[in-house]
Amino acid sequence: MGHEDYINHPPHYGGDTTYEVIKCLEAWGLDTNARLFNAVKYIARAGKKDDYVQDLRKAAWYLNREIEQTKWDGPNPQEPAHAD
Repeated sequence: MGHEDYINHPPHYGGDTTYEVIKCLEAWGLDTNARLFNAVKYIARAGKKDDYVQDLRKAAWYLNREIEQTKWDGPNPQEPAHAD
């Protein structure tokens, strides 16, 4: 793999395919939320670059931060309103 390919499309992110992690996350609109973006990124690449459990712990860290932030900010604007 050439130097540019490793920088632009590293194999632990899926390489240059339709399912490259960054392409999926952008398509799902997660590029506007760094915490959710990183949580899903670490889950998707778990064990492909670093230790599997370490990657899952990183994902959990970002997800827990998102949960804590949402507690302070209120419901996610993308979340449908509940009819009570």
